[in-house]
Amino acid sequence: MLFNSFAFVLFAVVVYALYLVLDHRGQNILLFVASVFFYAWWDWRFLGLLFFSILLDFWCGWRIFEAPTHGWKRFYLILSLIGDLGVLFLFKYFDFFVETAGLLLQGIGMKPHFETLHLILPLGISFYTFQTLSYSIDIYRGDAKPTRNLLDFAVYVLFFPQLVAGPIERSTRLLPQIASPRTLQWNRTVDGIGLILQGYFKKVVIADNLAPFVMAIYQQKPVEYVSGCNILLATYAFAFQIYCDFSGYSDIARGLGKVLGIELMVNFRRPYFAANPSEFWRRWHISLSTWLRDYLYIPLGGNRHGEFNTYRNLMVTMLLGGLWHGAATHFVLWGAFHGALLAIHRAVRGSNHNPIRTGRRFHGAGAFRCIKILLMFHLTCCGWFLFAVDSEARMIGLFDRFVHHFDWQSYSFDLAVALGFFLPIFLIYEIASEYWSRGSEKEEPAPWWAKSMMYSYMLVMIILYGVMNGAEFIYFQF
Repeated sequence: MLFNSFAFVLFAVVVYALYLVLDHRGQNILLFVASVFFYAWWDWRFLGLLFFSILLDFWCGWRIFEAPTHGWKRFYLILSLIGDLGVLFLFKYFDFFVETAGLLLQGIGMKPHFETLHLILPLGISFYTFQTLSYSIDIYRGDAKPTRNLLDFAVYVLFFPQLVAGPIERSTRLLPQIASPRTLQWNRTVDGIGLILQGYFKKVVIADNLAPFVMAIYQQKPVEYVSGCNILLATYAFAFQIYCDFSGYSDIARGLGKVLGIELMVNFRRPYFAANPSEFWRRWHISLSTWLRDYLYIPLGGNRHGEFNTYRNLMVTMLLGGLWHGAATHFVLWGAFHGALLAIHRAVRGSNHNPIRTGRRFHGAGAFRCIKILLMFHLTCCGWFLFAVDSEARMIGLFDRFVHHFDWQSYSFDLAVALGFFLPIFLIYEIASEYWSRGSEKEEPAPWWAKSMMYSYMLVMIILYGVMNGAEFIYFQF
């Protein structure tokens, strides 16, 4: 069920109305039933995979916690990893690796006959797999204790606002909120409604109005009819489309959580104001970047075993981060590109700089920081070029057109107007929010009058230009 559909709006209203009159246990039962219905609206057949992950990790969590020896703890952790990652590999990566192996063997003169499965990718499988994995790993590390209540754990995995596209929550943060009675507070409800409105504005006004122009350049038009100038404009458009699409989903999810008395983690902090690659990953898809840091980069050794191993760990982490987004070469190249940016930044900054550490202050001073922000934004756009293409052949063709057929006069007037019409007010609000944050990582501490004006503007724009029942969210495919 898409957030940007009238069916979901009706669903959310009914769930909230019932939620208000139920006690704590009744609310959790309602959240479980509503979340199952929410996911089954897409395809009920894949509920079995969700229930498999829930039962496997609930059981493994207890086995890890109660195991008498470290060896048995490790055994049950490995069982959890094999079960979760095995399902993820089968549905998402099996065909990709089979096809890649076939191409490599053909390159050395062999003629393999591998069969692919052509399985449908279950919605949100990468998100809920990482969420259940962190539960087992945290118990193994001693950072968390298993819950005794299967219903609470099921709601932790299934919670419908963040089920299919995050944020990727940790059990230490979300489970206690599910297990404890919740108090619905008026100020939190108001903040939640504001976040929902902001999320819808980002998605249905900005992202979905830019999407047709981006798709025409990156996927539909024959490459020979695409000008270099339009590739540049479409890349800028995609940068804001994917940001507004994904952060819009996260805003709606967090807003729904607040209305239901549950706090979900902040997933974006104005990433295009990052002045370097390290800061970008402290602002973009924070739940994934911190997951990769805590469960991959640091266990690989982080920056603790010399420069060469640190660069290796960075590249491995970002390559797998790219592959997490999809089983395709261009996602791997995107991950490698960001890994290279992090490695180069570390080399320039020196070995004392931690490339994926949170908690550093965002703000610098003066024009030099602005120059670095512009440079980082354009480097990010280079990465989005790799991310947005739908095939390696089209990527090469578009790159050739950009380099050899760039003409400032051959631009799309409609695309330029769309960028000029939908973005300026939103960018002013983003700039003001960055200023109001005063160098902290707090969530947009804007004054009430500024939020009131912006939310009023957003509501009018949604009514006039919102594309309801439009395209699904980009990150649904992951």
